[in-house]
Amino acid sequence: MLDEFGHDPWWVIGLKVILVFAVLVLLTLFNIWWERRVVARMQHRIGPNVHGPFGLLQSLADGVKLALKEDIIPKAADKVVYLIAPVIVVVPAFVTFSVIPFGPVVNFFGHRTPLQLTDMPVAVLFVMAIASIGIYGIVLGGWASGSTYSLLGGLRSSAQMISYEVAMGLSLVAVFLYAGSLSTSEIVAAQDDWWFGLTLAPSFVIYCIAMVGETNRAPFDLPEAEGELVGGFHTEYSSLKFALFFLAEYINMATVSALATTLFLGGWHVPFWIDHVWAGANQDYWPLLWFFGKMFFFIFIFIWLRGSLPRLRYDQFMALGWKVLIPVSLVWLLAVATVKAIQLDGGLDRPTLLIVLGVLVAALLVVTFWPTTGQKATDEADVPASPRPRPGAFPTPSLPAGGAVRGAAQPLVFRTGPTIETAGSTSEMTGSVVHEEA
Repeated sequence: MLDEFGHDPWWVIGLKVILVFAVLVLLTLFNIWWERRVVARMQHRIGPNVHGPFGLLQSLADGVKLALKEDIIPKAADKVVYLIAPVIVVVPAFVTFSVIPFGPVVNFFGHRTPLQLTDMPVAVLFVMAIASIGIYGIVLGGWASGSTYSLLGGLRSSAQMISYEVAMGLSLVAVFLYAGSLSTSEIVAAQDDWWFGLTLAPSFVIYCIAMVGETNRAPFDLPEAEGELVGGFHTEYSSLKFALFFLAEYINMATVSALATTLFLGGWHVPFWIDHVWAGANQDYWPLLWFFGKMFFFIFIFIWLRGSLPRLRYDQFMALGWKVLIPVSLVWLLAVATVKAIQLDGGLDRPTLLIVLGVLVAALLVVTFWPTTGQKATDEADVPASPRPRPGAFPTPSLPAGGAVRGAAQPLVFRTGPTIETAGSTSEMTGSVVHEEA
């Protein structure tokens, strides 16, 4: 597959670059409109329906509005870094699509060329390396704004990227083992029969969770958290600079969806093995339809999560990454590597392999969730009963003791308010008196 690249004339490469750029910009406008329509339907609202047919021009109107807004630079901002940060975020978002395969070799204005800008032996590593550069723009934008809220949002984003990119990378190693390559076109070719989303289902699930955390989307949108950080890392940005952050978020959402399609759902191959009935389903430009259909499925999942789940607490979010996803990824990777080694020695056929993997997944789920249930029951049994309040007192939580279980309910401490002097009274201010009951 790799020998099909590097032979295109300059005009074919130029047209491909322009087409990829145009598709991503139009895709962003459509995804914004689609998200508003889907969330509006979930909340029994109408959504955008005025600008253009079905409101399709609403996203374009919002873009023009952002471009015409006043551009404000805070006094405390580091001006150079403040201006460069949005560019650092948006450029990698476009570059990562350069190695995504959209289809097979086709006739492109009289020239035979793959429906892919380029490919390389380490294409997936290239995607992850370029995508990780975008985090620098978020951190620098938060730091250069001169705002505490923006700085906290940038630091949250960096911690989020570190924890969830580790889990994402581990989930992809199993794909590399089964495909025997890191090239995106060769990984798609390796799924001609069975998709890796079926044979490597735990890796698929881990990747789907990690890609939501990686793109800072709800319920993992902690770097923006409007209720805590006003607007997060881009609080102090306005006009086109804010629009670049907005553009990068939606392109990254499309990037991780396209990567999930490529690595786990057969890429541009027709779904449900329709090619056994329709011989031309994977030829010419038809694969474009299958590829974008699968990608829109993942984007719909993003929108569905935003409209249905509340935002996680930050400690819960980080615990999910470090205490659940990464250990499960490591155990699953060890199991996949063992089974693959046995299979290469001729010890397992495909049906037996699927049975072994199913047993491993079931055992992994039991080991992961069994201690949690027992510990929760123990914690609930150890919580002492709260004392009854005294008349005129109000309950306030006490400070946790040194050996207290984190997250468990603490006994209440009742504090009485100060005594107020009145005319003719000889009483003094008693202050706050703490009454504790065993």
